[in-house]
Formats: sequence, C-alpha cells, structure tokens
Amino acid sequence: MTENRLSVQGLNIDYPTARVVNNLSFTLGNERLALVGESGSGKSMTARALMGLVRKPGIVSAEKLEVLGRNLLTLNQRGWRSLRGNDIAMVLQDPRYALNPVQTIQAQLEEALTLHQRLNRRIRLEKVQDAIAAVGLDLPVLSRYPGELSGGMGQRVMIAIALLNNPQVLIADEPTSALDSRLRHQILELLVEQCEQRKMAMLLISHDLPLVAEHCHRVLVMYRGSRVDEMPARELPQATHPYTRTLWTCRPDATTYGQMLPTLDRTQNLTEAASEHR
Repeated sequence: MTENRLSVQGLNIDYPTARVVNNLSFTLGNERLALVGESGSGKSMTARALMGLVRKPGIVSAEKLEVLGRNLLTLNQRGWRSLRGNDIAMVLQDPRYALNPVQTIQAQLEEALTLHQRLNRRIRLEKVQDAIAAVGLDLPVLSRYPGELSGGMGQRVMIAIALLNNPQVLIADEPTSALDSRLRHQILELLVEQCEQRKMAMLLISHDLPLVAEHCHRVLVMYRGSRVDEMPARELPQATHPYTRTLWTCRPDATTYGQMLPTLDRTQNLTEAASEHR
C-alpha cells in the first residue's frame, strides 16, 4: 500500500428531509476497497460525492474530501471536468442507461479521449482499439451501437471508457449487479487485472460479499448512512459485528433451500453497536 489516493473525513450528505450519509470517514491507498451494505445505506451517494455528482437540493459537506490531494469541496465546474474521467473515473451500474444509444461505441470512446487529450486521428484510433482489446472485446464492436450489445459487452465497454485516460482511482458502482454468475466473476477479474497492471486503486460498491471477499483488500460496511464495521475483506466470512454477520449469512444457497434466512433486529442501534464492537 502507498499514499492515500482518496481521503474522506466527516462526510455528510444532506437533503431537505433526510441525511443520507452521516460522518463517514475512510482512506484509499493503492488497494481495492469495497463499500457494502443493504440498498439505501449510502454507498452510491458516497461515490457520487467523490465524483461531484450530487445534485441540488443535496448538500455535501466534510472536514476533508480529497482525491490525489485535491480538495473536492473547492472545485468549480472546470475543475471537476478536468478531474472526472482523467484522475478519477467511474463505472456505472447499467450500461443501458450509461451509454448513449444513438452513438457508436467508437464515437463514445473517442469523446472520452478528446475531453482530456489532444491527439491526432491515427493515435486516437490506436488508443481506442487498444482500450477495447484490453477489456477482451473484438474490434468490430466499435462500429456497433449500445443496443446491439449484451449486458456483459456493454459493461466491458464502460470499463474501457473509464480506463482510457489511465485514472489513478476507479470507482465501480455495482458493476456486476445485472449480470449472471459467470459474467460477474469475469468482470471482477477484469477489473482486478486492470488495477494491478495500471497500479490503480479501486473503490468497489457491491452487494456480492463472496466476490468482495475474493477480490478486495479491505471492506467498509455501511448502515443507514454510517460506517458500522471495517475489516480485511478475507475476514468477511468470520465477521463478528451483528450487521456484517447478518449480511454474510442471509445469502441463499443450495443448503438453505426451504429455510428462513437470518434477519436483522431493527430495534438494535447498530451505530452504537459498532463503537462498542471496535
């Protein structure tokens, strides 16, 4: 592990009716860190804050919010445009909504390049072709439109776009949720391979705890907008915190057919339990 790529301290995200992220703190070095928790726990909102994508009436505040030493709280629109897709990039959950349906794949990759680099057409085409090959796709894909691609192919295209400018930090927000089991493993293995080759840090948001335990270094567990647990990812199966343990054991499998899955005692204050647990 090296210096911090991300530094988050006391992050709050507020809307008029609710606080959706509460006093969240963590750092990310040259590693793979997973954010896990049930839907609505604040994982994706945290990612949006790091990308400058929290829209009004949402308000982001923090004691410290930095990417590669740059203070995100003071960036204007020009600063965000230079940062996003360049130093830090994001792979979204569903390519059907993230890709432009009326542009070819090649046009969308070239657009991602030209936003940050001035290149002649020949070099631009070479970089686009290299990016597609790096994610395991054949070159004819470049002339297709997103609607002509399978879910797995679309996800690989989004990864190619995110990696075009060699970011130091990649945020992957549920990149495998719409895929079957075989494709989930393939996409995660691809992301890990690219992280290692490029010495790139990754913040992975996922509900798939076995994949997290296999492919990440650390895991941070969120509940109702707060951090309640943190541990090396390989220790997830032996988690002792009540919420983390329930997340792990509530996964259905062949051995639990016909049985009631574990549920969480909602009367328990898990934020207080987290401080007692640590």
